[in-house]
Amino acid sequence: MQTMSEKIEYMSGFGSEFSSEDPRCPGSLPKGQNSPQKCPYGLYAEQLSGSAFTAPRVENKRSWLYRIRPSAGHAPFEPFQKGNITHNWDEQEPDPNQMRWNPFDLPDKTKNVDFVEGLNTVCGAGDPKCKAGIAIHIYSCNSSMGNRAFYNADGDFLIVPQVGELRIKTEFGKMCVQPNEICVIQQGMRFCVEVSEDSRGYVLEVFGQHFVLPDLGPIGANGLANPRDFLTPLACYEDLDSTHEIISKYQGKLFVCQQDHSPFDVVAWHGNYTPYKYDLANFNVINSVSFDHCDPSIFTVLTCQSEKKGTAIADFVIFPPRWSVQEHTFRPPYYHRNCMSEFMGLILGQYEAKKGGFLPGGATLHSMMTPHGPDFKCFSEASEEPLKPCRVAEGTQAFMFESCLGLAVTKWGYDTCQKLDPEYFKCWQGLKKNFTGSKFA
Repeated sequence: MQTMSEKIEYMSGFGSEFSSEDPRCPGSLPKGQNSPQKCPYGLYAEQLSGSAFTAPRVENKRSWLYRIRPSAGHAPFEPFQKGNITHNWDEQEPDPNQMRWNPFDLPDKTKNVDFVEGLNTVCGAGDPKCKAGIAIHIYSCNSSMGNRAFYNADGDFLIVPQVGELRIKTEFGKMCVQPNEICVIQQGMRFCVEVSEDSRGYVLEVFGQHFVLPDLGPIGANGLANPRDFLTPLACYEDLDSTHEIISKYQGKLFVCQQDHSPFDVVAWHGNYTPYKYDLANFNVINSVSFDHCDPSIFTVLTCQSEKKGTAIADFVIFPPRWSVQEHTFRPPYYHRNCMSEFMGLILGQYEAKKGGFLPGGATLHSMMTPHGPDFKCFSEASEEPLKPCRVAEGTQAFMFESCLGLAVTKWGYDTCQKLDPEYFKCWQGLKKNFTGSKFA
């Protein structure tokens, strides 16, 4: 099968000032101003703001879209009865135990399920009405959205495919996102997901704020995820006079309306508020070359900071293939109790600290101050292995959504999905007493 990624071109750069016009309409971008009395080709000018007008310049996010019809031309919204998104964090009693989910189900082959219908909320915290918080969803779909578009009024979606290629049509143009790549669809941007096979993956949603690249500090100017490797689509419009559904996620609920034309009718655009994608294989790993195991923060791809400096509402962290060379060191992740919540997923391969039990398409949640770390087998082997240079996580890609918020698991995540492993705790039960000191003080 020829993939869409073989045909699509992009612009590169993170948070850059871009401009693009569909080559079928040369000169469609107005010259020297945003809103002329009459736009080229009879287009309408429409601004999409991702920040307040008065936000500092370094944080100001907006793009100007030049479209065949304004996006305001639609019928009234009504509740959308499908999908399983929730932000009711009180529907399930709190549970501080370590949690592990077996791989989430792929869609029922007897039903056509698109991306929106296949979204299920696993956990989260906060309130989109107050623009503070996150939600973590699983998607599982086998059908394209067709004449349906989706936008999130509550926040940004960071989408992590695990099975199946996503061909995503946006107002800004088209993207193809494959497993081991990610994409970010920012607040308010309309998009449509097309698939040609069973598809499954993870979604990190942040309310009211946007992802940025982490500061590098002593690392210097280069390393981790480099800005040049983030890709933004080129303008590519549709001029279709046919009924389309627009689905809105608003204050944690889904709504739908109809309009008589394609929402993807943007002929040209310019600005710094765009969707984008990134290939995780381009991550430039930084690690210790002497001793001890570095904190996982050195693997941060994108971050969404809270008002407390250095503390993230959400970090997107990966654990890619790399060399391990530390001396006199227990090399796998150390045992840990954390003031942050850690939700992990596995795209492919075997995570080095829990080989066998933690499977691609599954997940774990280690809540605030709940102890976690390597299982018995990993500890035993790593305590005795020769400390020669070796490759770690070859053929593997694990990731973590880390948050300063206490994440509540939904009824779907705890019960309905029927994937929670009740025996996860047993992976630490074999850790025996190795103490060699005197039994008495």
